[in-house]
Amino acid sequence: MSDCLQTIQDYGLRSLGFGERLLPREGFTFCEQATLIGSGMIWNIYFGVMALLTGFFLATALAVAKGSPNPWFRKPAEWFIFVFRGSPLFIQFFFAYFLFLSLKNVNPFFSPFTAAWLGALIVLFLNTAAYTGEIFYGALRSIPKGDTEAADAYGMSGWPRFKRIIWPTMLRLAWPAYTNEAIFLFHATTLVFFSGFPAWQQRGDALYYASYFADKTFNPFVPYPILAGYFILFTLVIVFVFGLIGKHLNRHLPQPERQRIRLRPNLIR
Repeated sequence: MSDCLQTIQDYGLRSLGFGERLLPREGFTFCEQATLIGSGMIWNIYFGVMALLTGFFLATALAVAKGSPNPWFRKPAEWFIFVFRGSPLFIQFFFAYFLFLSLKNVNPFFSPFTAAWLGALIVLFLNTAAYTGEIFYGALRSIPKGDTEAADAYGMSGWPRFKRIIWPTMLRLAWPAYTNEAIFLFHATTLVFFSGFPAWQQRGDALYYASYFADKTFNPFVPYPILAGYFILFTLVIVFVFGLIGKHLNRHLPQPERQRIRLRPNLIR
């Protein structure tokens, strides 16, 4: 037990640059594998949380723009969503890295963009904004006509109408699908360090460390189940947190109506 505590102290924050610099080379224990893979999960959580928080607002703007009758707003939003939903995320990482690398050669200002913490985050942010924008757009089109007519009857228009009627209703209708998108995005963070963005000084995410142990031990049946366990755990956290938010969004509905709005996982993205 004391050895495991010492391992956690040595490697618990290694992915952030704290603790032992050198990775274990032989005699890998279960505690070492679980600790280092858990340390890498810090980056997966960072990418997932930051991309969701920033992508949420861009997705709202994209949904409104796509539903606009003005083609100057509608067409760019349509093409943005189409490009990022139509191309694989792995390819987006690949092209973004070489784009930022080319810009870095032109101007040193772009040096941070070649690092995973910023460059990969931008790709995830744009990708989830496109998927979420399409989800929100579908919810916008599903808003009951009676809600908007009631807002018109009360004299609401413009920003007050959107803020008090359209936006809350859109979120309520889109929330189950948006929960699925959050889960997909969290799982997609495993692609970051295998898509071109280098892991600086061997400070990678959870899959990076799991692959390291699988390569060294020639036994993938220990590190990868550990990795899966971490992702299942954090998926449960996402479902729980988003479930609480969903209940808050639907707090005004009668109980039978709340039960109809439940999570329906998408099997294929």
